[in-house]
Amino acid sequence: MALRNIVLEGDPILRKKCRPVEKVDDKIRMILDDMVDTMHDASGVGLAAPQIGMLRRMFVVSTEPDEIYYVINPEIIETEGEQEGEEGCLSVPNYSGTVSRPQRIKIKALDRNGEEQIIEAEDFLAVAMCHEYDHLDGILYIDKAEDVHEIVMEEE
Repeated sequence: MALRNIVLEGDPILRKKCRPVEKVDDKIRMILDDMVDTMHDASGVGLAAPQIGMLRRMFVVSTEPDEIYYVINPEIIETEGEQEGEEGCLSVPNYSGTVSRPQRIKIKALDRNGEEQIIEAEDFLAVAMCHEYDHLDGILYIDKAEDVHEIVMEEE
């Protein structure tokens, strides 16, 4: 496993539409594992392939300890409700903004073994999945957010 560099806002790769993963093989699994390590190292809850410079339709999400979703070639097949919340992004460090997302979603995708999976997500998990899904189409949360502002750390 290796840590990858996280691409920052302003890099044109973050604005490109990703291509589907043709074959889920050991190379793809290794990249997914690197993405998980990179995400955890940066204290994130999700990371999409374009954020490490790869234009492939895949991302990882981990909103709970010991729970990792590997999402390849996702398709959102259902959405329900609406919720608003603060979002940030590892590619837009030190900023956050209020974004409206679905309350519940259903995603059809491949898992790390290339098997089809249906993920039903709600609340924060739905937000994280939608956020990462947007990355695959070159969309950043700041494109949808209201009140984007710098995060000021208070001194202890």
